[in-house]
Amino acid sequence: MRVVVPFGGRAPKTRLASFFDADERRDFATAMLRDVLDAVTDAGGDPSVVADTRVDVDAPVTVDDRPLSAVVEDELGSDEPVAVVMADLALATPAALTRLFETDGDVVAAPGLGGGTNALVVRHPDFSVDYHGASILDHRHIARDAGLSFVEVDSMRLAVDVDEPTDLVEVLLHGTSRARTWLTDAGVELECGTGRVEAVRHRR
Repeated sequence: MRVVVPFGGRAPKTRLASFFDADERRDFATAMLRDVLDAVTDAGGDPSVVADTRVDVDAPVTVDDRPLSAVVEDELGSDEPVAVVMADLALATPAALTRLFETDGDVVAAPGLGGGTNALVVRHPDFSVDYHGASILDHRHIARDAGLSFVEVDSMRLAVDVDEPTDLVEVLLHGTSRARTWLTDAGVELECGTGRVEAVRHRR
């Protein structure tokens, strides 16, 4: 299956600025992207990256700095199934992606924890995307209005997209690849107090 991986590499992960400087955020975002590409490939997908700047990864890269919805929309519209997988799914595994790819439906979606759409499989040319706001709601409505089946895949590993400092906890707890290694090498650790576990950074 053809898999499009959008990547914002020009100024990524600004909400992690309390932990990392701009160069570090770019390195961390690239580590997550590489993890996602490996998981897609191991799940039998054929990944390509659409990025707002050049990025050195082991996959074809197209540079396109338009908004996300416009970029993805240009990848749809044919009878060929297309998957769209976000580049910051640091917990994605081949098993989770295989389940997504193999689930039947005109549109198959993996919702994000905050109301986003972290991954999609589109099998019908009448579907369009809208990634603004609570996009999972928009995508349900778009599919319904087009008379298309819309199936949601409940997957923790595809639900966690890394945007906020609290998301780093999930990577440290459940990650096994480059992104987790990058965090530990940068001095990010878990701190267990009397409430929720938090991520803290001890600069070296």
